Amino acid sequence: MKLQNIAEHCYAFTGSVTVGYCIKEGKGLLIDSGLDDSSMKKVMKILSNEGLPLHYCVITHAHADHFGGAHYLKKRQGTPLYAPKLEKAIMENSILEPIYLFNGANPINDLRNKFLEGQSVVIDDELKIGENSIGPFTFEVIDLPGHSYGQVGMLVDDVLYAADSYFGGDTLEKHVIPFIIDADQTLDSLEKLLHIPCKGAIPGHGHYEENFVKTVQENIDLHMERMKALLTLVNEKASGFSFEELMKEYLDLHKIVVSTVGQWLLFRTSVTAYLTSLERKKLLSFTIRNNELIIKPH
Repeated sequence: MKLQNIAEHCYAFTGSVTVGYCIKEGKGLLIDSGLDDSSMKKVMKILSNEGLPLHYCVITHAHADHFGGAHYLKKRQGTPLYAPKLEKAIMENSILEPIYLFNGANPINDLRNKFLEGQSVVIDDELKIGENSIGPFTFEVIDLPGHSYGQVGMLVDDVLYAADSYFGGDTLEKHVIPFIIDADQTLDSLEKLLHIPCKGAIPGHGHYEENFVKTVQENIDLHMERMKALLTLVNEKASGFSFEELMKEYLDLHKIVVSTVGQWLLFRTSVTAYLTSLERKKLLSFTIRNNELIIKPH
């Protein structure tokens, strides 16, 4: 984890997950809090070594790798936390993520881990879309759903902390099928990013770029290709695939080898998001046959 200065008042801790940091009038603001206690301890140690303050923390969305360290931060020094309304509810009841991944049922123990269920933490106040003020900081909160239900980005002094609304090229290549909960919202948010005037942007996983439009377009192209490939696969079988058959065929197509239940469920969510988008466009349909969920060409 390294602290990178990206503008006069704006920094980022770079590594596997981006944690933003801003300083103004002797006050420090974190944007996200990393995966766990260890991540937050590293952030706090670096800030202390650099003589930089920490007074507030904003969290962009309720995935464990972005809020898991908040519990330690609040316990250690009582730092007030801010988050979007729906994401706030999940952070305060973090079992909700493994619950929704497990079709709403009480989740199995394999899903009760720090990667899928961050430590629950009380959020002090809600962020609103538009202009927000916290201490000496005034910034714009931008609605960017699709990867998460109520995810937001933050525009601070013309630097866009974009959360997971888009991914850096290395992350796209690594994950093959990025995690999303709604394909249409994901594409709308990506399109929105193309028209936000700013000096540069940094995603939740990736590097700061002044010219980030190319990377955003790569995200758009990938999602469009993934949906096209899925529709092509569905159209190959007029009688339809069971959902489990389709999942296997689609993962095999992309040479993805799944090793855990949690990983399979994350991919299932993304595939379902693509299927839902295609169903909305009346390009395929869902039906039940012989007690199986069947996906058929429309």
